[in-house]
Amino acid sequence: MVDFSAFVPEDGLPIYLQIIRYVKRAVAAETAGDGDELPSRRMLSAQLGVNPNTVQKAYKLLEDEGLISSRSGAKSEISLTPGRVEDIRRQLLEQEAGLLVRSLQQAGLEKTDAFALLDRLWEESKEDGS
Repeated sequence: MVDFSAFVPEDGLPIYLQIIRYVKRAVAAETAGDGDELPSRRMLSAQLGVNPNTVQKAYKLLEDEGLISSRSGAKSEISLTPGRVEDIRRQLLEQEAGLLVRSLQQAGLEKTDAFALLDRLWEESKEDGS
């Protein structure tokens, strides 16, 4: 079962989109795979403290993308086709890199300064073992 215990809501992004991103990140990190069950809509809404309709909306959009499958009266499960994990990983990285680029631009950094910052943080991360 996909574990939502590490889910931490963020300000500024609707919860249903955060649930979708959480599931996609789990797939990209390969901590969730083909056939893994998702918590029931009621169970997840209670765990996250959100309206069941919010979870329903997230699951419906994941179904529309073909990332999960649900049957009436049965639990929802992840449904991956070959190559899908890599597609999701690429999509997430592009989205998050795009957000970072926009933040750096809004902060007034030039491209060379942004690269220098990223290079420094990359090296510090390796030193920290992160």
